[in-house]
Amino acid sequence: MIFPPYLKTGDTIGIASTARKVSEDELSAAIAYAEQKGFKTILSPTIYAAENQFAGADNVRVEGFNELLNNPDVKAIWCARGGYGSVRLLEKINWYQLQKTPKWICGFSDVTAIHNHIQQNLNMASLHSEMLVGFEKNTTEAHESLFNALMGNAAELRFQHYSLNKNGSATGQLVGGNLSVIYSMLGSKSQLNTAGKILFLEDLDEYLYHVDRMMMALKRAGMLANLKALVVGGMSDMRDNAIPFGKTAQEIIHDAVAEYDYPLCYNLPAGHIKNNNSLIFGNTATLNVAETCTLKQ
Repeated sequence: MIFPPYLKTGDTIGIASTARKVSEDELSAAIAYAEQKGFKTILSPTIYAAENQFAGADNVRVEGFNELLNNPDVKAIWCARGGYGSVRLLEKINWYQLQKTPKWICGFSDVTAIHNHIQQNLNMASLHSEMLVGFEKNTTEAHESLFNALMGNAAELRFQHYSLNKNGSATGQLVGGNLSVIYSMLGSKSQLNTAGKILFLEDLDEYLYHVDRMMMALKRAGMLANLKALVVGGMSDMRDNAIPFGKTAQEIIHDAVAEYDYPLCYNLPAGHIKNNNSLIFGNTATLNVAETCTLKQ
């Protein structure tokens, strides 16, 4: 596994939007925080482009992202927001440049498409983290988690027992991200090989029957059978139909993996929640599921 160099005070963080458009006001709080922590920031030259919901056309967004990959001063690229659009760039990103000069790629949600492609094709670590849009609404713990991880000091995460947990311990490479995006990668060269790994899942604003459909698809694709463990973060603001599906998102996930005997736990503080702690994808992690659960990266 290739680990990009960890950052030190004074290093430069590049900021790009691979999906939805952004405004200057939406970025200001996060930029101020990064600079207060002693980092320099540089914006993608196309950061404020706009085409419908996107931060510019595909070629514009990828041009800005590749510019940051090519800049030798940039040590990490922090994605500004999610929504939708990162998958449209996967065939155009300069992966050779990232392999040549590894950098931390940071973000979550729609950025899962980039994380999955990196894990599967570059054998390189990346950082599932909060983004700039909405930064001021998140916890100080989430902010510290991001910058500590970038500097090589990822903290052990501790969280409480949940009734559907399956106790146990596991050590393996941590992969995953947004369930909807992972589902959309099925059958492509960006689909994760999850065998022998700890899989992390989170999602937002999905109908419960969609969650069931996605879990069934992952199961039928063989992505759930040979895990070391499954850890679930925020399953936030789930929706239902007039005729209820009858199960929560947590129960749907539990049922999908009921036949497997690996550890399972919920409520990891990561995902579409205010306390969105950072996870180092590609890193070997140790999960302990007990009365108090821990994830050590």
